[in-house]
Amino acid sequence: MFIRSIGIDLGTTSTLVYLPKKGIVVNEPSAVAVSMDDRKILAVGNEAKEMLGRTPENIIAVKPLKDGVIADYRTTEAMLRYFINKTIGNFRIFRPEVMVAVPAGISSTERRAVIEATISAGARAAYIIKEPIAAAIGADIPIGSSSGHMIIDIGGGTAEMAVISLGGIVSVNSVKIGGNKFDMAIIEHTRRKYNLSIGERTAEDIKISVGSALYLKNKLNVEVRGRDVVTGLPRSISVISDDVTEAIQNELEGIIASVKKTLNETSPELAADIMDKGIVMSGGSSQLRNIDQLVSRTIGVPVYVADEPVLCVAKGTGIALDNLDSYKRSILATK
Repeated sequence: MFIRSIGIDLGTTSTLVYLPKKGIVVNEPSAVAVSMDDRKILAVGNEAKEMLGRTPENIIAVKPLKDGVIADYRTTEAMLRYFINKTIGNFRIFRPEVMVAVPAGISSTERRAVIEATISAGARAAYIIKEPIAAAIGADIPIGSSSGHMIIDIGGGTAEMAVISLGGIVSVNSVKIGGNKFDMAIIEHTRRKYNLSIGERTAEDIKISVGSALYLKNKLNVEVRGRDVVTGLPRSISVISDDVTEAIQNELEGIIASVKKTLNETSPELAADIMDKGIVMSGGSSQLRNIDQLVSRTIGVPVYVADEPVLCVAKGTGIALDNLDSYKRSILATK
């Protein structure tokens, strides 16, 4: 196939693949199932996610990325190869150029690991772009202008907030708080308040169904099944939106503190631009109910959630790869 370039949002929770002129062609969980007997890769993506928490002793289902960076090199390489092959097929005339979005706080060693894994997975050349830059491009923010723009990208493993001007990052902060931390907080709260043990997938379902960053006037509720901590038997309870809001308070405070820190490190001129234009939010976890209102009330700046926030980073990588000359100052590293 004559596909020369691919943009990849290599996320802790999900991996998205963008093809120029076609858009998002892959959106699957960042999960890999491995046989413990011979270390063979059994499944990747959706199929592997279905196995999480349900595998026998000789199979392990893992998420090879932790807090946005590679925790398991071999399985990450296998996952990248699977997604590249799924996108362009096993038979190809050209090896594609691949641009991968990574957290802004990534170290040079971690960056090199992403590049090497991408090349090993079948790329002719690998480019690295910081997630806040990619998210801003994907959200149609004119990052090349001399005006200041602020973006908050909250994914599964990290939340990153950056002030961007003239195509580069002026100030940035990253915290290891995201959708996964929200899920773990819900699990802990449900166990402590209701003596009910639930899994990560159930916690994610609760978050999506009734979760809110602010206490709601009209409460939402959802029935949840799990294992009673005391008796060890299955039990179901009703969880309301206030439970989620209470559970994730510490995580939300951590994100707010990082936003404040980023603004404190910003020059008065750029801060004035941000006051005027507002802050844009992207990433899957920015879809949590009222999180934009919480940030706006606390910071005193208008906050908007981007259109299709989950897709912003992937779209940004594809657009940057399509316009390398325009965005060359924003590209971190190549090989």
